[in-house]
Amino acid sequence: MTHYIKRITQYTMGNFRFNVKIKELVSIKETTKLEMEDFMKKILVAILAIVLLFALAACSESEETTAPVTLEIRSNIPGAGNDAIREVIAAFTEETGIAVDFDNPSGYEDLMRTRMATGDMPDLFTTHGWAVIRYGTFLRPLNDQPWVSRVSSQIESIVTDHQGNLMVLPVDIDIAGLVFNRDILNEVGVDPGDIRTWDDFADACELILAAGYIPIFIGGADDWMLGQAADWIPPSLLITYDGDNHRDALLDGTFDWNHYGRFVDMLTDWIDRGFFNEDVTTADYDTLTRMLGQGEVAFSFTGNHAAMDAAGNGPANIGMMPLPAYFAGDTPSLIAGESVTFGIWKDTPHEAEALLFLEFIARPENVAKIAQARGNVAGFNGVEVDLGFLTQDFNRWSNIRTFPYFDRVYLPGGMWEDLCNTSLGLFNGTMTRQAVIDHMQQSYDSRLADWFEARGIN
Repeated sequence: MTHYIKRITQYTMGNFRFNVKIKELVSIKETTKLEMEDFMKKILVAILAIVLLFALAACSESEETTAPVTLEIRSNIPGAGNDAIREVIAAFTEETGIAVDFDNPSGYEDLMRTRMATGDMPDLFTTHGWAVIRYGTFLRPLNDQPWVSRVSSQIESIVTDHQGNLMVLPVDIDIAGLVFNRDILNEVGVDPGDIRTWDDFADACELILAAGYIPIFIGGADDWMLGQAADWIPPSLLITYDGDNHRDALLDGTFDWNHYGRFVDMLTDWIDRGFFNEDVTTADYDTLTRMLGQGEVAFSFTGNHAAMDAAGNGPANIGMMPLPAYFAGDTPSLIAGESVTFGIWKDTPHEAEALLFLEFIARPENVAKIAQARGNVAGFNGVEVDLGFLTQDFNRWSNIRTFPYFDRVYLPGGMWEDLCNTSLGLFNGTMTRQAVIDHMQQSYDSRLADWFEARGIN
């Protein structure tokens, strides 16, 4: 650019050297009309050249002083997983010089719904089980990225849309069940392998309650914990047993929501029997991990991340077990789905930098760091994860069947909030059994058309 400006200057000065003598300017009347016109043309050329010179200089200065890029990344990941993500982000910034504005705000789903409505999304964000149906139209497909060939087939189909587009980078795979305190179960003489049905589970809760412990903890101040039980229990009531399942009816819109009363009855029975902590609606996730880790709570409907976080809060021996069956002829199962997944907003002004961030995350050492903090297996082939004290559970339950999160496959997008709200209504006594069923039916029916369209169903 400097060389280019120098050439313009030489051209300007060569065509007009400003060597007009003072006496010529004074005696302008003596100048002929032709000479005057020639003189004015030279003046005009000089002015235009100088204007161009300054414009190019300003452009050069603008290019040299462009503000550095800052990626905005938003996440719903709590606890040790959040800490691991922050460590990876710090390493990314140190290596690339690209700044990152990262946060995991409370009320993440409400925040993201607002941003979807305004069309102002973060450059990257976690999709918490909704990479395809809810966020698909906001995400840049990632099939063209160099790390795609290493994605595990166990998770690839879950985060790929019906057109074959991989929508997110799946760091790990959520294969989870009930988190439990081994010490408490040992004390009351219960082997988790003997809890095969929900009736067995209730019997164990009675023993735990009699021994002075809290059988089940829910921290409803973090509303996702209210929805988790309503998401994890219904598959055993409606999906997993071939002798009595409603998979097709849920998917094609013909499901009779009176069958959901099975879950309402079970939860209400547990509430009446005192199986839950008394402060369900005001306690939070941090309270759970502290009390679980300190040996005050036996069970929680949370992912393996709660086991990892609880282990950091006390000496208790924590484990993971399958979810019991509802029918005597059925068998226990585990929940499987998305865990930590990062997607790129399709309209981000920083696409190149966002793709670079995903390449960095996809490095085996970074995948392993985050997956280990979450207590999950990696979402990439060839990445070994040290699951520590959970290794014995993964080995013990390796042949257990897995089923997807109820709301992510069998309910239209948006009904997660209904699971949370109706559960809250049962806990605080503001909703009756029939009110819950009616609410779920109405919400389901109102969302079917959009759900069918998102799934490519005419």
